[in-house]
Amino acid sequence: MAGPQLQQPSFLLATLKADCVNKPFVQRCHDLETVIEEFPAKELHGIFPWLVESIFGSLDGIIVGWNLRCLQGRTNPTEYSVALDFLDPSGPMMKLVYKLQAEEYRYDFPVSYLPGPVKASIQEQVLPECSLYHNKVQFPSSGGLGLNLALNPFEYYMFYFAISLITQKSSAVTHHISPSNSAYFILVDTYLKCFLPTEGSVLPPPSSNPGGAIPSPAPRSPAVPFTSYGMHHTSLLKRHIAHQPSVNADPASQEIWRSETLLQIFVEMWLHHYSLEMYQKMQSPHVKESFKPTEEHVLVVRLLVKHLHAFSNSLKPEPLSPSAHSHTASPLEEFKRVVIPRFVQEKLYIFLQHCFGHWPLDASFRAVLEMWLSYLQPWRYAPEKPPQSAESLPRSVSEKWAAFIQENLLMYTKLFVGFLNRALRTDLVSPKNALMVFRVAKVFAQPNLAEMILKGEQLFLEPELVIPHRQHRLFMTPSFGGRFLSSWPPTITDASFKVKSHVYSLEGQDFQYKQMFGTEVRNLVLKLAQLICQAQQTAKSISDHSAETMGAHSFFSWFRLTPSEMNGSYTGNDLDEIGQDSIKKTDEYLEKALEYLCHIFKLNEAQLTQMMLKCGAAQDENGRKQLPDCIESEGGLVLTPLGRYQIINGLRRFEVQYQGDTELQPIRSYESATLVRLLFRLSSLLNQRFAAQLEVLCSREDFVGRLCRYHLTNPQLTQRIRYSPAVKDRTSQSLGPRISLRFLASYRTLISLLLLYCFASWFCIGPVGCTLMILLSYFLYAVIMTLFSDYCRPHEH
Repeated sequence: MAGPQLQQPSFLLATLKADCVNKPFVQRCHDLETVIEEFPAKELHGIFPWLVESIFGSLDGIIVGWNLRCLQGRTNPTEYSVALDFLDPSGPMMKLVYKLQAEEYRYDFPVSYLPGPVKASIQEQVLPECSLYHNKVQFPSSGGLGLNLALNPFEYYMFYFAISLITQKSSAVTHHISPSNSAYFILVDTYLKCFLPTEGSVLPPPSSNPGGAIPSPAPRSPAVPFTSYGMHHTSLLKRHIAHQPSVNADPASQEIWRSETLLQIFVEMWLHHYSLEMYQKMQSPHVKESFKPTEEHVLVVRLLVKHLHAFSNSLKPEPLSPSAHSHTASPLEEFKRVVIPRFVQEKLYIFLQHCFGHWPLDASFRAVLEMWLSYLQPWRYAPEKPPQSAESLPRSVSEKWAAFIQENLLMYTKLFVGFLNRALRTDLVSPKNALMVFRVAKVFAQPNLAEMILKGEQLFLEPELVIPHRQHRLFMTPSFGGRFLSSWPPTITDASFKVKSHVYSLEGQDFQYKQMFGTEVRNLVLKLAQLICQAQQTAKSISDHSAETMGAHSFFSWFRLTPSEMNGSYTGNDLDEIGQDSIKKTDEYLEKALEYLCHIFKLNEAQLTQMMLKCGAAQDENGRKQLPDCIESEGGLVLTPLGRYQIINGLRRFEVQYQGDTELQPIRSYESATLVRLLFRLSSLLNQRFAAQLEVLCSREDFVGRLCRYHLTNPQLTQRIRYSPAVKDRTSQSLGPRISLRFLASYRTLISLLLLYCFASWFCIGPVGCTLMILLSYFLYAVIMTLFSDYCRPHEH
């Protein structure tokens, strides 16, 4: 009987694998639900690792799985709904997890796929401080390869779910897919609400035994000793069992292990890619970063941060009556009290520091910015709502948040300085960059927030005794090796000590703190204010120039006959393609941002007025920008570092013009390449045949001579060749009077001619009459332009 029982799971696995090829997705999920309901745990044990991998993809990213990050209800409503139902906390997949959890099965997870600091620590036989890894490391048997973690079914499932955000590359995600609408994003939100509820308690897992409970993970015996931070030559077994909750613990305690495990897995897989030591090394610009988070990754982390604030803020207020203090708070309430400082603060700070220092200087940084601002504002996720009458006014930050601000001081101050350094290197004329400056300034300008940050800095700067190295571990974490339910030391009431411990724990004892309201940072803010003024002037100049350009369009510009288009000059800016509305938004964002910065740092209005006058004086009398800062050299103008900065930030630019013969300039997008070449050959033939006659006509002093000189000669080109012989290489052989027919190659000209012929045939004018009408129109245009030209500037002989 033993033989068939051992083969049956393999047969079941082979059947399910075949169904993946032959059956549609909805039918496969229905069959899996039936299998999970009808088969015992002993047979389901064999298919569980394959099923998890087939859903979330392989750890090496080769197998995509269900591709939950690209699955959206708008594009695939049926598959989207079926997948969410199957993976729901009360769905078939979690029933399978709990079914296997009751039998205490274990599954191997390779250490090589863990985040870098954790993998390096385990490979060096140093136990990570996170209790998630305690008592789980297994060394390979003889002939085996690599280290593994022995995980229970719930841990194994959540490990794969969380790490699929990292291992499954985003190359398959197209631009039209919104990460926040994907099935993966919705599942993250669902799991957070289920296992970290803001109301009520965690729902108990379903049990196959009536009245029974799914036990929390039992202790496992280790194979080798580890070396721990601050502890010498003690074994993993001895350190972990002392704080391991027993299987027969209180039912409420058994609920918490799922909440704690879920949070630890999410934080470890999504944030713990940089250790403190690695972070300090990453400050060097010569060190190559090992992990690059994506925008989708950051959006998921922001969802986690927002929910943790709501979860922590749902903590019931402490009772006022003395008799109520004797009642012990539930494990879930205690978990809410310490969830952010215990599990998230350090890893999120290092993660944000890395993003601020290494993220590209483009609009995608908005995701990082909003995640940071979400963490800085826990009051936004508090259950109390502002009164209706006060909604139009900015809410004052309550004093009850002072402790949070002080214990997260670096999140506010050092990261703000990091943002200032980024903002000083970006193009603030861009509406997206202007919006980011506006968002940060608006958040920090909330009433009472700057005062509380200043109070936190004052507490940090108070003189005190030296804090022993790494002493912060004694009050930031439970006893070493223990889980959350382990005993915690008494709460420290010294606010100054808390602030100092927070700063030194993240940056080390030798950290030189830079005050947010000190002179150095204030100077950075003044530089940013100056850049904002310059960007406003630049946007205004662009807006005025765009209006002039639109107003200068004439009927004949439809024929591409304007000189600026023929000589290849470009006087625009990227904002020309965005439009006037975006330029207006840029100005509004920058104006409000400057107002908020003045409010936060109490900037002097006289300073700002003088600064804006300087910015206005930097514009020339026509409202155009000056040339970038340059120095003269033997080879011509050379940009200075200031000039490079001005070009990068769009503050100044060169007027780019084609310097050669207009007949030989590159073929434009609005021209027919074939016609350009044919007309060039025709005009060259005409110029060679009638060169002498053209010279005679242009030498006349009457109106005919002026007309021919204006339309058949190019004195500017001759002048450029005189001072720059290199231009001669881009010039045709004849520099005398020439006939140019290139304007006929313009698509607009061709369309106009076609319309005129249609118009002529409609009125029965005929091809000859239409041709004469076109020639007459062009002759009148040439005469008018000649008269206007001679009136504006006399011809230079």
